[in-house]
Amino acid sequence: MASLPSWMFPQRDASAADAARARQDTLTKPRGSLGTLEDLAVTLAGIQGGPPASRPAAAVLFAADHPVARHGVSAYPAEVTAAMVANFVRGGAAASVLCRHLGVELRIVDVGVAHPYPVDRVDLDTLDAGAPRARLRRDPVADDPIFDLRLEDALPEAVYERALRAGAAEIDALGADTRVVLLGEMGIGNTTAAAAMTALLLGLAPEDVVGAGTGVAGAALSRKIEVVRDAVRRVQGADPHRVVRAVGGKEIAALVGAAARAIERRMAVLVDGFIVSAAALALVRIDPRARAGMLFAHRSAERGHASILAALGARPLLDLGMRLGEASAALAALPLLDAACALHAGMATFASAGVPDRAPPGPA
Repeated sequence: MASLPSWMFPQRDASAADAARARQDTLTKPRGSLGTLEDLAVTLAGIQGGPPASRPAAAVLFAADHPVARHGVSAYPAEVTAAMVANFVRGGAAASVLCRHLGVELRIVDVGVAHPYPVDRVDLDTLDAGAPRARLRRDPVADDPIFDLRLEDALPEAVYERALRAGAAEIDALGADTRVVLLGEMGIGNTTAAAAMTALLLGLAPEDVVGAGTGVAGAALSRKIEVVRDAVRRVQGADPHRVVRAVGGKEIAALVGAAARAIERRMAVLVDGFIVSAAALALVRIDPRARAGMLFAHRSAERGHASILAALGARPLLDLGMRLGEASAALAALPLLDAACALHAGMATFASAGVPDRAPPGPA
C-alpha cells in the first residue's frame, strides 16, 4: 500500500500546557479544586499549542453500510442507514438536536450508504432560524465496492486508501480556526466491524468484545459472536492497517483518516463511543503519537469499549450508559470543555481580585 498517507503528528506543546497549569494555580480557588475541568484546560492547551479553546467546534459523521448485516447481526434492517442520513439532515436525529442546541456545525459524509436516501425531499428549512445548518456530502468512495467481512476483506487496498483520504478531506474543509472536532458515525452492522477490530487489535476473544449494538440478544447475539469469530480467524496476526481494511468499513477508515488529519492540524479530537474508539485504537496502533491529540467523551455501555479505553489509557469524561453513536456522547461532553475553557479564561486571579492566596507553610 505505497500510496497510504504519511502523517506528521505533533507532540503536545509542553510550554502551552505549562502556561495553562501555571494560570490555573493563580485562579481564585484552592489549587486543583476544579479537578478534571482544570486538567481539560491544560490538556487542550497542550494539544492546540496555545490558550485552550473549545470553540469553534464541528461534528463530523461518516455513514456507510456493511454487507455483514446480511447475517442478522443488527436489530434493524440495512435500509436504516440511508433513512438516518436523511434524518440527520432534516434535524430529527439525536446528533442533529444536540448540534442545534450547542451551536455546533454538523457535517454528514456519505462514504458508502448502500440504499438511496431522499435527498431531494430533505427539508433543509426545518432548522431553527440562525441555527447551524447540517451539511451532507457524498464522497466518490461511496461508489466503490465493499465486501462481507465474515468471508473476505471488507475493503480492497485502493478503496481503503480512498476512504482514509475522504476522512482527511472533510477535516480540510473545516474552517482553519476549528479547535475541536467531534467524530461520529452511522452504519448498520458497524458494531460488528468494531468488535472484530477490537478483538484483533487487543487479542481478545469475540465473546469479550461483542455487545448488543442496536439491541440484539439471545440467538441473534450468539450469531453476531460467531460472525466476529469467523472474521477474526480469517485475519489473525494482521497489522493495524490491514485490520481496518479487512474487518472495518468505509466509515471506520474515514474516521481514521479524519482523526489523523485533525491531530496534524492541532485540532483536539473528541472521540465518541465504541466505533469511533475502535478507529482511534487502530490509528494509535499505526502511530502511537496520535494518542496525544485525543480526548474521550464517555464510557459506552457497548461491550468491548472498556477494553479499548484501558488499552489507550483513556479516562472518559462521562459514564451515562449511552450506546447510540452518531457523536451523541461527544456532543453531550462538549459542554464540559466549554466550562473548562470559560473558567480558565474568565476567572479572576488572586492578584487581580485582591484575594489573599494561601499562606506559605509555617515553621516546622
